[in-house]
Amino acid sequence: MCGIVGYIGKKNATPILVEGLKKLEYRGYDSAGVAIINDEGINVVKTKGRLAVLEDMLNKEPVEGMVGIGHTRWATHGEPNDVNSHPHVSENGRIALVHNGIIENYIQIKEFLIGKGYEFKSDTDSEVVAHLIEYNYKGDLVAAVMATLNEVEGAYAFGVVSTDNPDRLVAARKDSPLIVGLGQGENFIASDIPAILKHTRDFLIIEDKEVVSIERDKVEIYNLLGEKQERGILHVDWDVSQAEKGGYEHFMMKEIAEEPAALKATINPRIKDNDIVLDKFNLSDETIKNCEKINIIACGTAYHAGVIGKYAIEKLARIPVEVEVASEFRYRDPIVNDRQITIVMSQSGETLDTLMAMREAKKKGSTTLAIVNVVGSSIAREADDVLYTWAGPEIAVASTKAYNTQVAALYLVAISFARRKGLLDDETYKKYLEELQEIPGHVETVLKDKEVIQKFASRHFNAKSVFYIGRGLDYALSMEGSLKLKEISYIHSEAYAGGELKHGTIALIEEGTLVICPLTQEQLLEKMISNIREVKARGAVVLAITLEKNASEVSKVADAVISIPNIDPFFAPTVAVTPLQLFAYYVSVMKGNDVDKPRNLAKSVTVE
Repeated sequence: MCGIVGYIGKKNATPILVEGLKKLEYRGYDSAGVAIINDEGINVVKTKGRLAVLEDMLNKEPVEGMVGIGHTRWATHGEPNDVNSHPHVSENGRIALVHNGIIENYIQIKEFLIGKGYEFKSDTDSEVVAHLIEYNYKGDLVAAVMATLNEVEGAYAFGVVSTDNPDRLVAARKDSPLIVGLGQGENFIASDIPAILKHTRDFLIIEDKEVVSIERDKVEIYNLLGEKQERGILHVDWDVSQAEKGGYEHFMMKEIAEEPAALKATINPRIKDNDIVLDKFNLSDETIKNCEKINIIACGTAYHAGVIGKYAIEKLARIPVEVEVASEFRYRDPIVNDRQITIVMSQSGETLDTLMAMREAKKKGSTTLAIVNVVGSSIAREADDVLYTWAGPEIAVASTKAYNTQVAALYLVAISFARRKGLLDDETYKKYLEELQEIPGHVETVLKDKEVIQKFASRHFNAKSVFYIGRGLDYALSMEGSLKLKEISYIHSEAYAGGELKHGTIALIEEGTLVICPLTQEQLLEKMISNIREVKARGAVVLAITLEKNASEVSKVADAVISIPNIDPFFAPTVAVTPLQLFAYYVSVMKGNDVDKPRNLAKSVTVE
């Protein structure tokens, strides 16, 4: 969950690396560092803390050179401090390395190297690799890296430089993202495209167990047998401004504001001539009709989107759906076969737990469908079919527009599957398509009234504990609302099914406890109103989110009501989640937290 960047060319590498790290700081911000090669050798500058600390050090004592690597860290092995920061340098001081991932057998390798006389300065698993590359070095840096990769186990993306090969940057990957950017007389490596998008729009996606030799005018990719690999160029048409704040105080607020556009990008191109047309989607009608079960596998926010997908697919397509946390799926010997479809979801397409779970499902014969945002990501490349959300770059650690678009994509899948199974008549099918296309406009309406949410947040940002309750789709929605608040405000919050209150949860409600209740499911409205009465009788303060037409009735029992435009309750979660996101955002701002980089979290989870 760290970020790496590298440069080789004719310019000063330092500002390019720092600039790239700023775009990658969402991946980790415990520490940061760079290693620059020049006539003096390898110059390493690194420090604990945010990237701004490193930038200040480099401004006071500039380091120049035309080859370098940089790193921003999310700590796994060893506490965040100066010594454990990357880059790490080999025993002889002639090789420097940055690493994203975890080396699982580092203890055995470390003991071996200690026996050979190597001394270690840090507590990290990454320093082991720097020393091992030195041990394997026989005059060819690429060969040394290859030999090292044959000995390490785990997940990694490496960037390596050496004073013995000052005109070469070497990189490698396994289960952690790595891209190569192609320039004119200069080339780059990075963990993610936005880090170097200012400099190039042409990229190579590096595959698992590949090593890349990068010079100013040449890039060569090898497998671990030393065989050259051919690779097509991925050209990216993103507007660079998409990865910038664009005048917003925080990326999170910018990305919430982008939800209508992101939803349009997900939905509108897939509806053509009153029909759903899913690109890069080759599942046959026979496979869908014969499907016995669908597995939805994801983590965190994507998992919560998957719960919405379960309701939608089961309601329309009448296929049993099981939603699983990816980190648990492959360790319980799941019952999966070739009569099942497995849907895997990840904003980045690089979430390691999700990638591994997908591989497990494929190994057992299941057809796999990826719903991801990042083109060319590992999950997208390995899945049998892929449905891109086209949400654009999401930089804030707390996911927002990715959730809305994942849910929208699942609605498209549910409606498409139901239609192909013959379960939707023409009139109902047309109605659903029209409702889908109206969702972005409904979210725009919610965003226009965000001051109401801000005002409520200003009254309750010091809450010690918050409970979210809902029924049906609103319970699934409550789980995501609770996660958002926890992630960025550090307030304890829990989501419960409204009907479960009387089975223990209500014991936690006391005078002044804040309870947030989505009430968008009309058939459950009266039952939820009863649940509100139950918590109000114990002293709770209730914020309700409901359809505009029900706002008057709900206001009779709730302390505050946020209304959303009238929409088919089936699609309400895509709209009702926005007020929950805004509430979490404003609470975090008022508490003075770092909204975009909440403590202990990173955006792309590329370790187990």
